[in-house]
Amino acid sequence: MDFLSIIWIIFIISAFLPMIHQRRIEAARLHLIKTFEKRRNSRLVTLIHRQEALSFLGIPLSRYINIEDSEQILRAIRLTPDDMPIDLVLHTPGGLVLAAEQIAHAILKHPAKVTVYVPHYAMSGGTLIALAADEIVMDENAVLGPVDPQLGEYPAASIIKVIEEKDKNKIDDRTLILGDIARKAMNQVRESLVELLAEKMERQRAEELATVFSEGRWTHDYPIGVDQLIKMGLPVKTGLPREIYQLMELYPQPASRRPSVQYVPLPYSRRDGQRD
Repeated sequence: MDFLSIIWIIFIISAFLPMIHQRRIEAARLHLIKTFEKRRNSRLVTLIHRQEALSFLGIPLSRYINIEDSEQILRAIRLTPDDMPIDLVLHTPGGLVLAAEQIAHAILKHPAKVTVYVPHYAMSGGTLIALAADEIVMDENAVLGPVDPQLGEYPAASIIKVIEEKDKNKIDDRTLILGDIARKAMNQVRESLVELLAEKMERQRAEELATVFSEGRWTHDYPIGVDQLIKMGLPVKTGLPREIYQLMELYPQPASRRPSVQYVPLPYSRRDGQRD
């Protein structure tokens, strides 16, 4: 075998190794999901968006809630018996309002208990989905976020504020049109939140919370922690099952040349820390 043939064999093996590794990770995910379902007697669904190396070239792709996600989750719910609980793992920066609302309303209609697990964050549309659940179980450091609609790069609430504070005769038509769309978007999101929350509390309180989440009082990436959510009267508690953390480890970020975070991936005791 000549040198060129060896080079080609090495290249082919290098190209397929990431694919083989990805298949092994997927198999481990399915095994863990089935184990969790058997213990809980439920259906476990994951909505996890990470920059994961999805192709054999290892190109990271940014992920967010889209129509494909809503199609898959709605199908999973349809395949679940009415008396079987659903567990949903949420790890997402948000995404399309349409897709998030479809998922949220499907969760709301499921007769059996729906539990959402948030290991790190479920922002924007992810929060909308979480609020539809009967119970939200979070890591003590995990967060939800505001559900105020965004129009392109601008918050809808900020567009409305500019129009209200400036002379309309000095505002261009495009901005006025954006303002009209912004008002409609905020009303629609608030109405959806009221419908979701009114199933769990008095309607007046649901309307108050819907306003808090959608009116734009915070920046869109504002972290709403566990304590704040509990004070709002939402069905939130801490104590994620160990399997949820294990599952998150099977959704790795793509490896870079120099890791920004590094540590020995083992649990330590106090005695371990005193070793020389």
